[in-house]
Amino acid sequence: MRVKMILPALTEATSPFFRPIKYSLFPPLGLATLAGYLDPGDEVTLTDEHVQKVDLSDEPDLVVIQVYITSARRAYALADHYRARGAHVCLGGLHVTSLPEEAAAHADTIFCGPGEDIWPRFLADLRAGRPGRRYTSSERTLAGLPPVRRDLIDRHRYLVPNSIVVSRGCPHVCDFCYKEAFFEGGKSFYTQTVDAALAEIDRLPGRHLYFLDDHLFGNARFAGALFDGMRGMGRLWQAAGTVQAVLRPGLLEKAVASGLRSLFVGFETVNAGNLAEQRKWQNIDRDYAQVIKRLHDNGVMVNGSFVFGMDEDDPDVFGRTVDWAVGQGVETATFHILTPYPGTRLYDRMAKAGRLLHSDWDRYDTRTVVFKPAKMTARQLEDGYWRAYKDFYRWGSILRGASSKPTLRGKARHAAYAGGWKKFEPAWDMVIRAKKAGRALPVLESILSGFGSEPARPAADARTRTRPAARSGRR
Repeated sequence: MRVKMILPALTEATSPFFRPIKYSLFPPLGLATLAGYLDPGDEVTLTDEHVQKVDLSDEPDLVVIQVYITSARRAYALADHYRARGAHVCLGGLHVTSLPEEAAAHADTIFCGPGEDIWPRFLADLRAGRPGRRYTSSERTLAGLPPVRRDLIDRHRYLVPNSIVVSRGCPHVCDFCYKEAFFEGGKSFYTQTVDAALAEIDRLPGRHLYFLDDHLFGNARFAGALFDGMRGMGRLWQAAGTVQAVLRPGLLEKAVASGLRSLFVGFETVNAGNLAEQRKWQNIDRDYAQVIKRLHDNGVMVNGSFVFGMDEDDPDVFGRTVDWAVGQGVETATFHILTPYPGTRLYDRMAKAGRLLHSDWDRYDTRTVVFKPAKMTARQLEDGYWRAYKDFYRWGSILRGASSKPTLRGKARHAAYAGGWKKFEPAWDMVIRAKKAGRALPVLESILSGFGSEPARPAADARTRTRPAARSGRR
Protein backbone atom coordinates (compact mmCIF):
# COMPACT_ATOMS: atom_id res chain seq x y z
CA MET A 1 0.00 0.00 0.00
CA ARG A 2 1.26 3.47 -0.93
CA VAL A 3 0.71 5.82 2.01
CA LYS A 4 1.21 9.57 2.03
CA MET A 5 1.19 11.55 5.28
CA ILE A 6 0.93 15.34 5.20
CA LEU A 7 1.24 18.11 7.76
CA PRO A 8 -0.22 21.12 5.89
CA ALA A 9 1.28 24.54 6.50
CA LEU A 10 -0.45 26.73 9.05
CA THR A 11 -1.87 29.93 7.58
CA GLU A 12 0.50 32.02 9.68
CA ALA A 13 3.46 30.06 8.28
CA THR A 14 2.64 31.24 4.76
CA SER A 15 1.73 34.84 5.62
CA PRO A 16 3.92 37.95 5.34
CA PHE A 17 4.75 37.37 9.01
CA PHE A 18 6.31 33.98 8.26
CA ARG A 19 9.20 33.23 10.63
CA PRO A 20 11.23 30.27 9.33
CA ILE A 21 12.93 29.85 12.70
CA LYS A 22 9.55 29.20 14.35
CA TYR A 23 8.13 26.81 11.78
CA SER A 24 11.34 24.83 11.26
CA LEU A 25 11.82 23.89 14.89
CA PHE A 26 10.16 20.47 15.26
CA PRO A 27 9.35 17.59 12.89
CA PRO A 28 5.79 16.15 12.71
CA LEU A 29 6.02 13.50 15.41
CA GLY A 30 2.29 12.72 15.44
CA LEU A 31 2.29 11.44 11.88
CA ALA A 32 5.65 9.69 12.32
CA THR A 33 4.14 7.89 15.33
CA LEU A 34 1.15 6.68 13.32
CA ALA A 35 3.52 5.51 10.58
CA GLY A 36 4.99 3.08 13.10
CA TYR A 37 1.78 1.03 12.89
CA LEU A 38 2.05 0.46 9.13
CA ASP A 39 3.21 -2.86 7.69
CA PRO A 40 6.88 -3.23 6.69
CA GLY A 41 5.83 -3.64 3.07
CA ASP A 42 3.91 -0.37 2.90
CA GLU A 43 5.51 2.47 0.95
CA VAL A 44 5.17 5.58 3.09
CA THR A 45 6.23 9.20 2.72
CA LEU A 46 5.86 12.05 5.19
CA THR A 47 5.65 15.68 4.00
CA ASP A 48 5.84 18.68 6.30
CA GLU A 49 4.66 21.62 4.23
CA HIS A 50 6.44 24.07 6.53
CA VAL A 51 9.81 22.90 5.22
CA GLN A 52 9.06 21.24 1.87
CA LYS A 53 6.59 21.37 -0.99
CA VAL A 54 3.81 18.81 -1.37
CA ASP A 55 4.14 16.78 -4.56
CA LEU A 56 0.60 16.76 -5.96
CA SER A 57 1.41 14.59 -8.98
CA ASP A 58 1.60 11.26 -7.14
CA GLU A 59 -1.18 8.69 -6.74
CA PRO A 60 -1.09 7.18 -3.24
CA ASP A 61 -3.64 4.62 -2.06
CA LEU A 62 -4.01 6.21 1.37
CA VAL A 63 -3.55 9.86 2.36
CA VAL A 64 -3.41 10.89 6.02
CA ILE A 65 -3.61 14.60 6.90
CA GLN A 66 -3.21 16.18 10.35
CA VAL A 67 -5.43 19.25 10.77
CA TYR A 68 -5.02 22.29 13.04
CA ILE A 69 -7.46 25.18 13.04
CA THR A 70 -5.32 27.51 10.92
CA SER A 71 -4.34 24.76 8.50
CA ALA A 72 -7.92 23.55 7.99
CA ARG A 73 -8.50 25.38 4.70
CA ARG A 74 -5.27 24.02 3.23
CA ALA A 75 -5.91 20.54 4.63
CA TYR A 76 -9.35 20.39 3.05
CA ALA A 77 -7.96 21.51 -0.32
CA LEU A 78 -5.34 18.76 -0.20
CA ALA A 79 -7.95 16.22 0.86
CA ASP A 80 -10.27 17.17 -1.99
CA HIS A 81 -7.39 16.92 -4.46
CA TYR A 82 -6.42 13.40 -3.44
CA ARG A 83 -9.99 12.15 -3.19
CA ALA A 84 -10.47 13.27 -6.79
CA ARG A 85 -7.42 11.17 -7.70
CA GLY A 86 -8.94 8.08 -6.12
CA ALA A 87 -7.09 7.94 -2.81
CA HIS A 88 -8.74 7.05 0.48
CA VAL A 89 -8.30 10.24 2.52
CA CYS A 90 -8.14 10.37 6.33
CA LEU A 91 -8.31 13.53 8.43
CA GLY A 92 -7.50 13.78 12.12
CA GLY A 93 -6.18 16.16 14.74
CA LEU A 94 -7.42 18.91 17.03
CA HIS A 95 -9.65 20.70 14.52
CA VAL A 96 -11.23 17.52 13.21
CA THR A 97 -12.12 16.47 16.76
CA SER A 98 -13.64 19.88 17.48
CA LEU A 99 -15.66 20.12 14.23
CA PRO A 100 -16.08 16.58 12.89
CA GLU A 101 -19.00 17.35 10.60
CA GLU A 102 -17.05 20.11 8.87
CA ALA A 103 -14.07 17.80 8.34
CA ALA A 104 -16.18 14.81 7.26
CA ALA A 105 -17.27 16.68 4.12
CA HIS A 106 -13.68 16.46 2.87
CA ALA A 107 -12.66 12.96 3.95
CA ASP A 108 -13.45 9.30 3.53
CA THR A 109 -12.54 8.68 7.18
CA ILE A 110 -12.12 11.03 10.13
CA PHE A 111 -10.51 10.43 13.51
CA CYS A 112 -11.70 12.08 16.72
CA GLY A 113 -9.27 12.18 19.63
CA PRO A 114 -5.86 10.51 20.04
CA GLY A 115 -4.96 7.90 17.46
CA GLU A 116 -3.24 5.15 19.43
CA ASP A 117 -6.37 3.00 19.76
CA ILE A 118 -8.35 3.99 16.66
CA TRP A 119 -5.62 4.12 14.00
CA PRO A 120 -4.68 0.40 14.29
CA ARG A 121 -8.39 -0.46 14.22
CA PHE A 122 -8.85 1.57 11.05
CA LEU A 123 -5.87 -0.08 9.36
CA ALA A 124 -7.31 -3.53 10.10
CA ASP A 125 -10.70 -2.46 8.70
CA LEU A 126 -9.10 -0.92 5.62
CA ARG A 127 -7.14 -4.06 4.81
CA ALA A 128 -10.33 -6.07 5.26
CA GLY A 129 -12.07 -3.81 2.73
CA ARG A 130 -14.51 -2.19 5.20
CA PRO A 131 -13.03 1.11 6.44
CA GLY A 132 -15.36 3.14 8.66
CA ARG A 133 -16.38 6.75 8.20
CA ARG A 134 -15.55 7.88 11.74
CA TYR A 135 -13.39 6.49 14.53
CA THR A 136 -13.63 7.96 18.04
CA SER A 137 -10.97 7.28 20.65
CA SER A 138 -12.02 5.88 24.02
CA GLU A 139 -9.21 3.61 25.23
CA ARG A 140 -6.27 5.72 26.38
CA THR A 141 -2.91 3.99 26.75
CA LEU A 142 0.60 4.28 25.37
CA ALA A 143 1.44 0.67 26.18
CA GLY A 144 2.90 -1.14 23.18
CA LEU A 145 3.43 2.06 21.21
CA PRO A 146 5.73 1.21 18.26
CA PRO A 147 8.94 3.21 17.75
CA VAL A 148 8.43 6.56 16.03
CA ARG A 149 9.32 6.31 12.32
CA ARG A 150 12.13 8.85 12.51
CA ASP A 151 13.57 7.45 9.28
CA LEU A 152 10.77 9.35 7.50
CA ILE A 153 11.96 12.68 8.96
CA ASP A 154 14.54 14.76 7.09
CA ARG A 155 16.52 15.76 10.18
CA HIS A 156 18.65 18.45 8.57
CA ARG A 157 15.57 20.58 7.88
CA TYR A 158 14.87 21.12 11.60
CA LEU A 159 16.64 23.08 14.29
CA VAL A 160 15.40 20.64 16.94
CA PRO A 161 15.22 17.22 15.26
CA ASN A 162 15.44 15.43 18.61
CA SER A 163 11.92 16.34 19.73
CA ILE A 164 10.10 13.73 21.75
CA VAL A 165 6.71 13.16 23.43
CA VAL A 166 6.37 10.75 26.36
CA SER A 167 2.86 11.62 27.55
CA ARG A 168 -0.48 12.78 26.20
CA GLY A 169 -2.60 15.68 27.38
CA CYS A 170 -2.47 17.61 30.63
CA PRO A 171 -4.04 17.15 34.09
CA HIS A 172 -5.37 20.74 34.18
CA VAL A 173 -8.63 22.11 32.73
CA CYS A 174 -8.00 25.68 31.51
CA ASP A 175 -10.98 27.16 29.66
CA PHE A 176 -9.02 28.31 26.60
CA CYS A 177 -7.27 24.98 25.97
CA TYR A 178 -8.21 22.50 23.25
CA LYS A 179 -7.30 19.56 25.49
CA GLU A 180 -10.70 18.88 27.04
CA ALA A 181 -12.39 18.58 23.64
CA PHE A 182 -9.63 16.45 22.13
CA PHE A 183 -9.56 13.96 25.00
CA GLU A 184 -13.31 13.82 25.63
CA GLY A 185 -14.57 10.31 26.32
CA GLY A 186 -11.48 8.98 28.08
CA LYS A 187 -8.42 9.87 30.11
CA SER A 188 -7.10 13.33 29.36
CA PHE A 189 -3.60 12.75 30.71
CA TYR A 190 -1.51 9.59 30.56
CA THR A 191 2.13 8.63 30.11
CA GLN A 192 4.40 5.99 28.65
CA THR A 193 6.22 3.67 30.99
CA VAL A 194 9.55 5.05 32.15
CA ASP A 195 11.33 2.19 30.39
CA ALA A 196 9.67 2.99 27.06
CA ALA A 197 10.45 6.70 27.36
CA LEU A 198 14.09 6.01 28.17
CA ALA A 199 14.35 3.59 25.25
CA GLU A 200 13.09 6.29 22.88
CA ILE A 201 15.60 8.78 24.29
CA ASP A 202 18.38 6.22 23.79
CA ARG A 203 17.52 6.06 20.09
CA LEU A 204 18.19 9.77 19.57
CA PRO A 205 21.68 10.87 18.52
CA GLY A 206 23.58 13.84 19.92
CA ARG A 207 22.95 15.59 23.24
CA HIS A 208 19.98 17.92 22.82
CA LEU A 209 16.33 16.95 23.40
CA TYR A 210 13.11 18.91 23.36
CA PHE A 211 10.11 17.39 25.14
CA LEU A 212 6.96 18.54 23.32
CA ASP A 213 4.64 17.21 26.03
CA ASP A 214 1.94 19.65 27.10
CA HIS A 215 3.06 19.15 30.69
CA LEU A 216 6.08 16.90 31.18
CA PHE A 217 5.84 17.34 34.96
CA GLY A 218 2.10 16.53 35.09
CA ASN A 219 2.61 13.18 36.83
CA ALA A 220 5.25 13.84 39.48
CA ARG A 221 5.96 10.15 40.07
CA PHE A 222 6.52 9.46 36.37
CA ALA A 223 8.55 12.65 35.87
CA GLY A 224 10.77 11.97 38.87
CA ALA A 225 11.48 8.42 37.73
CA LEU A 226 12.16 9.61 34.18
CA PHE A 227 14.63 12.23 35.40
CA ASP A 228 16.35 9.66 37.60
CA GLY A 229 16.69 7.41 34.57
CA MET A 230 18.07 10.21 32.41
CA ARG A 231 20.69 11.28 34.92
CA GLY A 232 24.10 10.38 33.58
CA MET A 233 22.99 10.23 29.93
CA GLY A 234 24.76 13.50 29.11
CA ARG A 235 21.63 15.13 27.69
CA LEU A 236 20.71 18.81 27.49
CA TRP A 237 16.98 19.30 27.26
CA GLN A 238 14.09 21.74 27.14
CA ALA A 239 10.42 21.27 27.98
CA ALA A 240 7.20 22.88 29.19
CA GLY A 241 5.92 22.98 32.77
CA THR A 242 3.67 24.91 35.11
CA VAL A 243 4.37 27.29 37.98
CA GLN A 244 2.95 24.63 40.30
CA ALA A 245 5.44 22.04 39.06
CA VAL A 246 8.40 24.40 39.43
CA LEU A 247 7.51 25.05 43.06
CA ARG A 248 7.17 21.33 43.89
CA PRO A 249 10.07 20.45 46.25
CA GLY A 250 12.71 18.19 44.73
CA LEU A 251 11.27 17.67 41.24
CA LEU A 252 13.00 20.61 39.58
CA GLU A 253 16.32 19.59 41.09
CA LYS A 254 15.95 16.10 39.59
CA ALA A 255 15.15 17.63 36.22
CA VAL A 256 18.22 19.88 36.33
CA ALA A 257 20.47 16.99 37.35
CA SER A 258 19.25 15.08 34.29
CA GLY A 259 19.95 17.97 31.89
CA LEU A 260 17.06 20.48 32.01
CA ARG A 261 18.36 23.85 30.80
CA SER A 262 15.29 25.78 29.57
CA LEU A 263 11.62 25.63 30.57
CA PHE A 264 8.53 27.04 28.85
CA VAL A 265 6.27 28.24 31.68
CA GLY A 266 2.62 29.26 31.27
CA PHE A 267 2.35 32.36 33.45
CA GLU A 268 -0.49 33.46 31.10
CA THR A 269 -1.40 36.72 32.87
CA VAL A 270 -0.20 39.23 35.45
CA ASN A 271 -3.84 39.94 36.42
CA ALA A 272 -4.87 37.53 39.18
CA GLY A 273 -8.56 38.00 38.39
CA ASN A 274 -8.07 36.39 34.99
CA LEU A 275 -6.88 33.11 36.46
CA ALA A 276 -10.19 32.14 38.08
CA GLU A 277 -12.13 33.27 35.02
CA GLN A 278 -10.11 30.89 32.80
CA ARG A 279 -10.04 28.09 35.43
CA LYS A 280 -6.25 28.35 35.59
CA TRP A 281 -6.42 27.03 39.14
CA GLN A 282 -2.81 25.83 39.24
CA ASN A 283 -1.56 29.43 38.99
CA ILE A 284 -3.80 31.03 41.62
CA ASP A 285 -1.96 32.32 44.69
CA ARG A 286 1.41 31.33 43.23
CA ASP A 287 4.40 33.64 43.56
CA TYR A 288 5.54 34.13 39.96
CA ALA A 289 8.72 35.91 41.03
CA GLN A 290 9.61 32.93 43.22
CA VAL A 291 9.06 30.60 40.25
CA ILE A 292 11.54 32.56 38.14
CA LYS A 293 14.04 32.83 40.99
CA ARG A 294 13.84 29.10 41.62
CA LEU A 295 14.49 28.34 37.95
CA HIS A 296 17.34 30.82 37.67
CA ASP A 297 18.91 29.63 40.92
CA ASN A 298 19.03 26.17 39.38
CA GLY A 299 20.52 27.50 36.15
CA VAL A 300 17.37 27.07 34.04
CA MET A 301 16.40 29.63 31.42
CA VAL A 302 12.78 30.79 31.32
CA ASN A 303 10.54 31.08 28.27
CA GLY A 304 7.50 32.84 29.71
CA SER A 305 4.12 32.47 28.02
CA PHE A 306 1.56 35.29 28.33
CA VAL A 307 -1.98 35.67 26.95
CA PHE A 308 -3.53 39.07 26.31
CA GLY A 309 -7.25 39.84 26.06
CA MET A 310 -8.75 38.16 29.10
CA ASP A 311 -11.65 40.05 30.59
CA GLU A 312 -9.63 41.77 33.33
CA ASP A 313 -7.08 43.13 30.83
CA ASP A 314 -7.13 46.81 29.94
CA PRO A 315 -4.80 48.83 27.64
CA ASP A 316 -2.15 49.01 30.39
CA VAL A 317 -1.64 45.24 30.51
CA PHE A 318 0.95 45.11 27.72
CA GLY A 319 3.42 47.51 29.30
CA ARG A 320 2.95 46.02 32.77
CA THR A 321 3.55 42.51 31.48
CA VAL A 322 6.68 43.40 29.53
CA ASP A 323 8.10 45.48 32.39
CA TRP A 324 7.56 42.64 34.84
CA ALA A 325 9.07 39.97 32.56
CA VAL A 326 12.11 42.06 31.67
CA GLY A 327 12.63 43.07 35.29
CA GLN A 328 12.54 39.42 36.36
CA GLY A 329 15.23 38.51 33.83
CA VAL A 330 13.00 36.25 31.73
CA GLU A 331 15.23 35.19 28.83
CA THR A 332 12.54 34.77 26.16
CA ALA A 333 8.81 35.45 26.08
CA THR A 334 5.97 34.17 23.93
CA PHE A 335 2.88 36.37 23.68
CA HIS A 336 -0.58 35.37 22.45
CA ILE A 337 -3.93 37.00 21.88
CA LEU A 338 -6.65 35.05 23.67
CA THR A 339 -8.27 32.81 21.05
CA PRO A 340 -11.56 30.95 21.64
CA TYR A 341 -10.98 27.67 19.79
CA PRO A 342 -14.11 25.70 18.86
CA GLY A 343 -14.73 22.87 21.29
CA THR A 344 -13.42 24.80 24.31
CA ARG A 345 -15.43 26.23 27.19
CA LEU A 346 -14.11 29.66 26.27
CA TYR A 347 -15.58 29.34 22.77
CA ASP A 348 -18.94 28.19 24.10
CA ARG A 349 -19.07 31.01 26.61
CA MET A 350 -18.21 33.69 24.06
CA ALA A 351 -20.57 32.27 21.45
CA LYS A 352 -23.42 32.33 23.95
CA ALA A 353 -22.62 35.95 24.85
CA GLY A 354 -22.48 36.97 21.17
CA ARG A 355 -18.83 38.06 21.44
CA LEU A 356 -17.39 36.08 18.51
CA LEU A 357 -16.63 38.24 15.48
CA HIS A 358 -16.53 35.47 12.85
CA SER A 359 -15.62 31.85 12.15
CA ASP A 360 -12.80 32.43 9.68
CA TRP A 361 -10.48 29.74 11.06
CA ASP A 362 -7.50 31.14 9.12
CA ARG A 363 -7.50 34.07 11.53
CA TYR A 364 -7.71 32.03 14.75
CA ASP A 365 -3.91 32.24 14.96
CA THR A 366 -3.41 33.80 18.46
CA ARG A 367 -2.18 37.05 16.92
CA THR A 368 -5.47 38.25 15.43
CA VAL A 369 -8.46 39.38 17.51
CA VAL A 370 -11.51 37.21 16.74
CA PHE A 371 -13.80 38.26 19.63
CA LYS A 372 -15.02 41.41 21.38
CA PRO A 373 -12.65 42.26 24.27
CA ALA A 374 -14.18 43.40 27.56
CA LYS A 375 -12.03 46.39 28.54
CA MET A 376 -10.42 47.56 25.31
CA THR A 377 -11.10 47.66 21.58
CA ALA A 378 -10.01 44.94 19.19
CA ARG A 379 -7.52 47.40 17.67
CA GLN A 380 -6.03 48.20 21.07
CA LEU A 381 -5.62 44.51 21.80
CA GLU A 382 -3.97 43.70 18.49
CA ASP A 383 -1.68 46.74 18.55
CA GLY A 384 -0.72 46.02 22.15
CA TYR A 385 0.20 42.44 21.28
CA TRP A 386 2.63 43.53 18.57
CA ARG A 387 4.01 46.29 20.79
CA ALA A 388 4.72 43.79 23.57
CA TYR A 389 6.91 41.72 21.26
CA LYS A 390 8.72 44.80 20.01
CA ASP A 391 9.30 46.16 23.52
CA PHE A 392 10.40 42.88 25.07
CA TYR A 393 12.95 42.13 22.35
CA ARG A 394 14.39 45.61 21.87
CA TRP A 395 18.10 45.73 22.74
CA GLY A 396 17.46 47.94 25.74
CA SER A 397 15.13 45.33 27.22
CA ILE A 398 17.50 42.47 26.46
CA LEU A 399 20.38 44.27 28.18
CA ARG A 400 18.17 45.22 31.12
CA GLY A 401 17.12 41.60 31.52
CA ALA A 402 20.74 40.48 31.24
CA SER A 403 21.74 42.93 33.98
CA SER A 404 19.56 41.01 36.44
CA LYS A 405 22.00 38.08 36.27
CA PRO A 406 24.60 38.08 39.08
CA THR A 407 27.64 37.08 36.98
CA LEU A 408 29.22 38.40 33.81
CA ARG A 409 28.90 34.97 32.25
CA GLY A 410 25.21 34.88 33.09
CA LYS A 411 24.66 38.30 31.57
CA ALA A 412 26.42 37.22 28.37
CA ARG A 413 24.38 34.01 28.09
CA HIS A 414 21.12 35.92 28.56
CA ALA A 415 22.01 38.41 25.84
CA ALA A 416 23.19 35.65 23.49
CA TYR A 417 20.05 33.55 23.87
CA ALA A 418 17.47 36.35 23.81
CA GLY A 419 19.27 38.28 21.09
CA GLY A 420 19.96 35.20 19.02
CA TRP A 421 16.29 34.20 19.03
CA LYS A 422 14.98 37.51 17.69
CA LYS A 423 17.73 39.89 16.61
CA PHE A 424 19.51 37.55 14.24
CA GLU A 425 16.47 36.22 12.40
CA PRO A 426 17.77 37.25 8.95
CA ALA A 427 20.76 34.97 9.51
CA TRP A 428 18.52 32.16 10.75
CA ASP A 429 16.31 32.60 7.70
CA MET A 430 19.25 32.15 5.35
CA VAL A 431 20.35 28.98 7.11
CA ILE A 432 16.82 27.51 7.17
CA ARG A 433 15.98 28.37 3.56
CA ALA A 434 19.26 26.69 2.57
CA LYS A 435 17.95 23.56 4.35
CA LYS A 436 20.85 23.67 6.81
CA ALA A 437 18.87 24.20 10.02
CA GLY A 438 20.31 21.08 11.59
CA ARG A 439 23.81 22.54 11.40
CA ALA A 440 22.79 25.23 13.88
CA LEU A 441 22.12 22.64 16.59
CA PRO A 442 25.70 22.72 17.95
CA VAL A 443 25.26 26.45 18.59
CA LEU A 444 22.14 25.78 20.65
CA GLU A 445 23.88 22.97 22.54
CA SER A 446 26.84 25.23 23.27
CA ILE A 447 24.60 27.91 24.80
CA LEU A 448 22.57 25.42 26.82
CA SER A 449 25.64 23.64 28.12
CA GLY A 450 26.57 26.77 30.04
CA PHE A 451 23.42 26.58 32.14
CA GLY A 452 22.42 24.25 34.96
CA SER A 453 23.55 24.18 38.53
CA GLU A 454 24.55 20.52 38.16
CA PRO A 455 25.89 19.87 34.64
CA ALA A 456 25.00 16.54 33.09
CA ARG A 457 27.76 13.93 33.05
CA PRO A 458 29.56 13.32 29.73
CA ALA A 459 27.71 11.09 27.31
CA ALA A 460 30.36 8.37 27.67
CA ASP A 461 29.35 7.87 31.31
CA ALA A 462 25.80 7.01 30.31
CA ARG A 463 26.77 3.52 29.23
CA THR A 464 28.56 2.66 32.46
CA ARG A 465 26.18 4.13 35.01
CA THR A 466 23.19 2.21 36.37
CA ARG A 467 19.97 4.13 35.77
CA PRO A 468 17.74 3.94 38.90
CA ALA A 469 14.42 3.74 37.04
CA ALA A 470 15.47 2.21 33.76
CA ARG A 471 14.36 -1.28 34.68
CA SER A 472 11.66 -0.48 37.22
CA GLY A 473 8.69 -0.48 34.86
CA ARG A 474 7.22 2.42 36.84
CA ARG A 475 4.75 4.68 35.08
